[in-house]
Amino acid sequence: MSKRADIEKLWRHEKYNVMMHSQKSYLDIREALKGDITYDVLQSKIDDAKAIVPTKGSIINTYDHMWGYFKKIATEEERNQYLQYKSQYQENEIQYQCLIKFIYKLAVKYNQKYLLESTILH
Repeated sequence: MSKRADIEKLWRHEKYNVMMHSQKSYLDIREALKGDITYDVLQSKIDDAKAIVPTKGSIINTYDHMWGYFKKIATEEERNQYLQYKSQYQENEIQYQCLIKFIYKLAVKYNQKYLLESTILH
């Protein structure tokens, strides 16, 4: 595998985890990937981003992005569950891990390999 392929694989695995911790870091890394970034620099940027405590807004944003893989194929019950979990999280009734577990279950059910490779689900 080429160095660029390794870099893209690392980003593919970490991008939703980065997004959950910091939208700003996510956007900065996306911009850096347009240039000639090294694997080590990317890993450092990812580590720095993951050190940031996620906000409720960044968690909801990431949940919504991952839900996008299923919104056209999910059952009505799954859509309702998505909305219910989102509301419950916003009202501090459940922890963010419930959102992640729900997305993981959908990823398994619908064999969404891209998401299943993401570190956020593991």
